[in-house]
Amino acid sequence: MTTVLDALNDALYTCLAECEQVYFLGEDILDPYGGAFKVSRGLSTAFPDRVITTPVSEAGIVGLGVGMAVRGLRTVVEIMFGDFVTLAADQLINHAAKFRWISGDAVRVPLVVRTPMGGRRGYGPTHSQTLEKHFLGVPGLRVVAVSALDDPAGLLRGAVLDDDDPVLFVEHKLLYSCPVIPIGDSSEFSVQRMGDRYPAYNLTVAGTPSPSLTLAAYGYMAELARQAVQRLAFEHEVFAELVVITELSPLDLDPLVESLART
Repeated sequence: MTTVLDALNDALYTCLAECEQVYFLGEDILDPYGGAFKVSRGLSTAFPDRVITTPVSEAGIVGLGVGMAVRGLRTVVEIMFGDFVTLAADQLINHAAKFRWISGDAVRVPLVVRTPMGGRRGYGPTHSQTLEKHFLGVPGLRVVAVSALDDPAGLLRGAVLDDDDPVLFVEHKLLYSCPVIPIGDSSEFSVQRMGDRYPAYNLTVAGTPSPSLTLAAYGYMAELARQAVQRLAFEHEVFAELVVITELSPLDLDPLVESLART
């Protein structure tokens, strides 16, 4: 069984192996510790020159990552807990997101800031928040959220290797232990994928009548919504279509509009 954590770890390994321009920065990411949630385990052993541990300074880490990206590297930064991404807001909003435009498109910033968000792990009020909403709508900054559906590794690889603009990559803590759900292996749901690098998904309970309700969710909430869709169908005979979004900002409304037209 491949978990979301395994998939993200494999994606980072693949990125570092395939592209010498990829560097990975963060607090306590070196082996044997391998990061607070172990997403970086094994990476510093395999790529000791490009996996770099940093001081506890989120502003400094992201600022360094931005500078490296501007100079032509593809930088991945890990913020240990998403609660502290606020400390790097200036670097993300006023630097990474704007350098392309204030340079007249002469500079690109291929930076991915990965961070775990969310609660229900017992970490207390300053380590359990979901703060990506504060970064939605920032021009030039993409916000992406992984889910357990389909290909979490491919989502991260696409952000690191193919996107030349800054990405805030959100990983809900409760997803790490969830098994990856390949869309072709699900007998419980009919799944349609829309889009390439940052896809959206339509899910309906297999074998049920046409849906009359649209739900939309992302990240771990998509797992809860998936369970809710099943309960609605089996316990209440209310049939819903679930739209799972990976790209939160800028938001493509077409999958939602198309679902609403059906329901």
